[in-house]
Amino acid sequence: MSVQIGKKIVGFSVVKNDEETIKEIKEEAQYQEPDVEVEHMHEKVARPEMLVGATYKLKTPLSEHSLYVTINDMVLNPGTEHEIRRPFEVFINSKNMDHFQWIVALTRIVSAVFRKGGDVTFLVEELKAVFDPRGGYFKKGGKYMPSLVAEIGDVIEQHLKMIGLIESDELDEHQKQFIAAKKAEIEGKQASTDAKDAGFPASAELCIKCNTKAMIKMDGCLTCLNCGDSKCG
Repeated sequence: MSVQIGKKIVGFSVVKNDEETIKEIKEEAQYQEPDVEVEHMHEKVARPEMLVGATYKLKTPLSEHSLYVTINDMVLNPGTEHEIRRPFEVFINSKNMDHFQWIVALTRIVSAVFRKGGDVTFLVEELKAVFDPRGGYFKKGGKYMPSLVAEIGDVIEQHLKMIGLIESDELDEHQKQFIAAKKAEIEGKQASTDAKDAGFPASAELCIKCNTKAMIKMDGCLTCLNCGDSKCG
């Protein structure tokens, strides 16, 4: 039986029988990726029996005893492409009990923020911005710490960089070579016991960017031998 078409043909498709249609649906279903539920850090995540972490030793001029900061991390979605490592808790121990009360309070608050999940990197800037009214101190290497709390914040920053939550701001190889050459040139001109201990010239000024006493005048421009910051851009 013939069918007369009275309108202009603008498109067409081949009609398939039911068996071919069912076969195509089955093939598509086989190649469809299964839904993967990615677990994120939140306050209701159960603490596992074992956590991975690191302990950092802090030796400050404020006490004859060192502080030991331990940060434990939880590995979420282990063994999958979504595996991530997130901070879960922090502990601070020391033989010096002078600061025991506020240190316990600080560790509990920081641990609670860690377990809340989301972006916890803001803690670093908040802690590093705490200034001691009696004045800060220089760490070995010439880095200035405005307070003990700020140094704890500095340790947390190191840890978050290690697990990939904060981007590392390390210098590239060209900058490292340039700064190393300048340091060697300056050390050849002036030798000082203090300079050798700190790793930077004794006449160096404090760098505002990295809080390290490593800013010197180089080629007529103030340049930091630690982070590479330059007043001339």
